[in-house]
Amino acid sequence: MRGGFKQRLQRYPDLRVVADVPAAFRSKVDCGVRAAHRIQWRDRAGFSPASRAQTRRVALIAASRAFLVGGMLLAAASACTQAALRAPHVHGAQRIVSLVPSLTEDLFALGAGARVVAVTQADDYPPQVKRLPAVASFSSVNNEAIVRLHPDAVVGIPAQERLTAALRSAGIPTTFLRDDTYEDIFADINALGGITQLREAARNLIEALHAKTNRLQRSLATANGRPRVLFVVNVRPIIVAGRRSFISTLLTLSGAENATDVTLAYPSLSAEAVLQAKPDAIVTDDQTQLTAVLATPPWSSLTAVRRHRIYVLDKAHADVVERPGPRYNDGIAWLIARLRHLR
Repeated sequence: MRGGFKQRLQRYPDLRVVADVPAAFRSKVDCGVRAAHRIQWRDRAGFSPASRAQTRRVALIAASRAFLVGGMLLAAASACTQAALRAPHVHGAQRIVSLVPSLTEDLFALGAGARVVAVTQADDYPPQVKRLPAVASFSSVNNEAIVRLHPDAVVGIPAQERLTAALRSAGIPTTFLRDDTYEDIFADINALGGITQLREAARNLIEALHAKTNRLQRSLATANGRPRVLFVVNVRPIIVAGRRSFISTLLTLSGAENATDVTLAYPSLSAEAVLQAKPDAIVTDDQTQLTAVLATPPWSSLTAVRRHRIYVLDKAHADVVERPGPRYNDGIAWLIARLRHLR
């Protein structure tokens, strides 16, 4: 794998190409319908509001087309599951490229941080990752730069399968791990423990995370009632955290109830559906600019708005609530502190 880089480029010309945003969302097989919403609202790569809006429009077009061909959605779900399970046999990896911030955090929490040789533009924790080369965003992967680093493992999510096809053609082991749900946090840590041969560290980390979650749960033992909370991901169009999302589980663990009954992970809601949700409180992050439209329908009619129960995550806290990594307990603690007086 350490042969001349120029020779590899001649053999694999696709390595010269950095995959673009539209290509990432056109394919139903790489789970674009589901991943488009999740990837965009979690993106901290510094895209301008205009570029984020354009990317969201592409995602919504893909979603509309998928709705018209329902059969393809089933095929996409099947392909996504297969992609998540398609992991090469990598053990004891020493040079790892992480294509998702949550997986980067997992690797550092496991004690494998010194093995991480490249990350994404969105990586910001732990602080030392800012000194590593950024070879990807949530919408693109610089395959050429990755090959130049001679990694023996690349880790990402199933939605990035198309973006990394050239890496696999070049023989670089690439593993795709789901990070959509609360349970995925622990499955990913376990998988990364196998890739790094730090299985005992993975078991210890998982036990410590569960123990901290249990302590936070005990602090809610005397709480009365569960406030209905709407977690707003985007304003135009209105996208919220649905029942299948990682965030919805954090709301439950913080003693709240998701105000929307929609079972999708990140559904788009109509104004009428927002009103029907009747949230006791609204949580959002500072990128949605929800506070700028609270005086307009449907927001202005909500009791949560009239009673000023709007809780906005700043950058530091948005990552621990919205990023399904080993700091999720900090996210639960933040939610408990903000929502405690509503019980």
